[in-house]
Amino acid sequence: MHEVSQRHLHSGIKALFEDACYVVFDKPQGLLVIPSPKKEENTLEHIVNSRQPFSLNSFRLHPCHRLDRDTSGVIIFAKGKKNQQVMMELFKRRTVKKKYIAFLQGRLKLGPGEIKSSIKDFNQRKYARNSAGKFAITRYKVIEVRKYFSIAEVYPLTGRTNQIRIQFSEMGFPLVGERKYAFARDFPIKFKRTALHASELEWIHPKGGTLIRVVSPLPRDMEEFLARN
Repeated sequence: MHEVSQRHLHSGIKALFEDACYVVFDKPQGLLVIPSPKKEENTLEHIVNSRQPFSLNSFRLHPCHRLDRDTSGVIIFAKGKKNQQVMMELFKRRTVKKKYIAFLQGRLKLGPGEIKSSIKDFNQRKYARNSAGKFAITRYKVIEVRKYFSIAEVYPLTGRTNQIRIQFSEMGFPLVGERKYAFARDFPIKFKRTALHASELEWIHPKGGTLIRVVSPLPRDMEEFLARN
């Protein structure tokens, strides 16, 4: 197991892990990873490539996967395109283990569960109404049930766009704060964003075979939500 100490960029972004090939950042909620079609410049990719210490290096940092704007937590960036391609292949082969913490509307049964379904992202439906959805698998474990919502550990086995949000909404238990795939007014519990946090990533390093495990603690806004509810 390989671990490194945390450090902060000048922007306040935490680097949870770094070696010669990769950096794992702790993405705050509300920040895009890459520019949207609107060409927004304030993205995580822009920040980490324009601020010290990474701006002083010869390589450029490239994201190896995506997180929604609202989703906080661990995300891997590669040092250079070659390392990015290697890591993206690991994701494609499903050898990177991902764990999320989700707050779900309603009271689910305690314990493990699995969702298998064919899904379409909301934006894809507008442009490909007759196209088939993509098969998605999500495993989860409900670890606590409160009056109006449940807390779950979520393990997506596939990496479809908005997979977790869509599948739980289609189950009838959308994420707390969900506004795209559910009507927030239909539920008593409110939150300013979708309550989803990428808490853990684990993989075998392609160079050397070391087991890497990176953990991000629950962010302050989700901790405060739990304290209030």
